[in-house]
Amino acid sequence: MRDPNPSRPISPGVRIHGRGNKRLDGVLDFVAFAARPMPLVTLLDEAPRRIADILEATVCSLYLCEGQGDELVMRGNVGFSPSVIGQVRLHIGEGMTGEAVEYLRPVTSDYAPEDAAYKHFEDLHEERYPIFVAVPIRGKAGPLGALVVQREQKAFEERDIELLTALGAVIAAGIRHAELIDARRDRPESARASRKAGGGTRKVTLTGRPFVSGRAIGAIAAMRRPATRPSETRLEQDVKEDRRLLRGAFDVADKAIRALSDRARSMRLGGEAAFLSTYVEILGDMRFRERADELVASGTGIPNALGRVAREVTRTAASITRDPFLEERARDVEDLCDALVMLAATDKRAELPTKAILVGDALSVFDLLISARAHPVGVALTDRGGGPRTRTLLRLFDVPAVVGVEGLFKWASDGDVALVDADHGLLVINPSKGEIAALREYKRAQEELD
Repeated sequence: MRDPNPSRPISPGVRIHGRGNKRLDGVLDFVAFAARPMPLVTLLDEAPRRIADILEATVCSLYLCEGQGDELVMRGNVGFSPSVIGQVRLHIGEGMTGEAVEYLRPVTSDYAPEDAAYKHFEDLHEERYPIFVAVPIRGKAGPLGALVVQREQKAFEERDIELLTALGAVIAAGIRHAELIDARRDRPESARASRKAGGGTRKVTLTGRPFVSGRAIGAIAAMRRPATRPSETRLEQDVKEDRRLLRGAFDVADKAIRALSDRARSMRLGGEAAFLSTYVEILGDMRFRERADELVASGTGIPNALGRVAREVTRTAASITRDPFLEERARDVEDLCDALVMLAATDKRAELPTKAILVGDALSVFDLLISARAHPVGVALTDRGGGPRTRTLLRLFDVPAVVGVEGLFKWASDGDVALVDADHGLLVINPSKGEIAALREYKRAQEELD
């Protein structure tokens, strides 16, 4: 970079603006920052911080258009708790931010909480920052998102609004390069048919809701269950070994479930983890154990014996008029039987690779007993994974987790490398070298903090 204070004579009326003007320096630094290629997460983290500094504001939020193009999701922020990122959502036209995107014009207020269009989010406590401005971020064919800046006092001037609008245009280029995928874009059938597991090369960024914070990278592995096996005749020595393995599986499962219950208590999950006591009761039910042992002793084999026990419990529940408790207990027994099969006689076809990113519709106790043995580094679930039990199990699993991922099974295949960013609520399939480098830098920073 050339010296901004050259020794050569300057013509009358000509001035080279060297550093020293805080606002101008901030704008030039921001333009230089935004001009270089970078991972989306870097843009989401850095842009709000830099813009807040330029405008001398406490809060700056970056919203992206997602879903069918009608939803605004806060993906970047400085000033609020990190836990709100990915959780604060608006429809276009909803709230003052939604109005700015709907009309593609800036919206301001000197005291936003009193405005009729104001949308209150209890977790934000944003009434502390009532001076408000929202500007749309425009793309080639419509809005890409919005920038929102808030202060405790001192109204925004016209020049502030003009500058923020221009900075939004700079951000638009970075967002377009991120290739955010939403439900409006379909995967070409030809590409889907020819694609092999682990053979994807196109980088795709899917969005969801952050649940357990953190970031991790690994190969995608769909959660799975033991394969169905045909009936087989067991030799006497095999039956004896099966009975021994089954008893061992019951003991391992019992210790593991009790350990999970203890951990849930230490995490003060309370009633949210009450369902674990049902598993403790099932494992302590001697009728359950004896029936499984009886079937194994008859030469049925462990998988078929436990499958039959699960079916018997299900039939009993179905024979009683719509008893929700028995129906749920039947599902729990089935879940537990699958886990016992894996604990007693490992099924190679149902094993997961180590250090993987698990993907699925939901998480179950089976996964804490079995899938956890592969030491997964992250979890991504579809929009079906929002139930209270799944959320409790995710806390117990304690790895970076994103739920409600749109298009998960449309774009993800076993073996693909994926990056889970549960700070922003993103799943990046086939991440770029820059994104992998950014993750390493993030890990180093976390280690220094620890």
